[in-house]
Amino acid sequence: MKRSDGRKPNELRVIKITKDYLKHPAGSCLIECGETKVICTATVENTVPPFLKGTGKGWVTAEYGMLPGSCSSRIKRNDASGRVHEIQRLVGRSLRAVVEMNQIGENTIKIDCDVIQADGGTRTASITGGFVALVLALDKMKKQKIIQRIPIKDYVAAVSVGIVENTLLLDLKYDEDSNAQMDMNVVMLGKEQFVEVQGTAEKGSFSKKQMDGLLDLAQKGVEQLMTIQKGILKGIKF
Repeated sequence: MKRSDGRKPNELRVIKITKDYLKHPAGSCLIECGETKVICTATVENTVPPFLKGTGKGWVTAEYGMLPGSCSSRIKRNDASGRVHEIQRLVGRSLRAVVEMNQIGENTIKIDCDVIQADGGTRTASITGGFVALVLALDKMKKQKIIQRIPIKDYVAAVSVGIVENTLLLDLKYDEDSNAQMDMNVVMLGKEQFVEVQGTAEKGSFSKKQMDGLLDLAQKGVEQLMTIQKGILKGIKF
């Protein structure tokens, strides 16, 4: 099939990450995946949820939102839908997978992912950009001597894949996602380990062979995203 933006089936959209995008947060970036744009910020708070008080361990959590003008029709401000809660939990789980919580003290790092323009893949962009904001915040904590080292175990990034017109595609735009026979969001670590795989058939079903092909496609996409992350975070050792 011919993709609307001219990409090959196994090609990512143009990815751009601008670090330190905002002045005030401990860590921030703007991630652009084609026409999808998400501002990711990391804020450090000297507190933890009640279940962690007195343990010496910290916490990483996330919030996600779409700005009113991010889509063709206005998004309600402060949307508290089930979709929003699902994405927040996904981003939080994905980032916690790479952090040594016992090394950040009783501090909470909150990752805010604000979609300013949506064209598919907002949750995967939030994870990929959220990781950059998280590492920048941890680097600042180290410089302020709040922590002794940056307690990151691995890189984490995410990408969408799907089947459109019986073709396996990487990094779906909105027009592809809305017409997909099936779509899947894949979160992976640098060590070829999966954090989460969310796959659903929208029309009919899909085979194991197709799923294996999509996972291979996603892995190649994630590897490319991590190369970009490494370039942005060059000089920060963990």
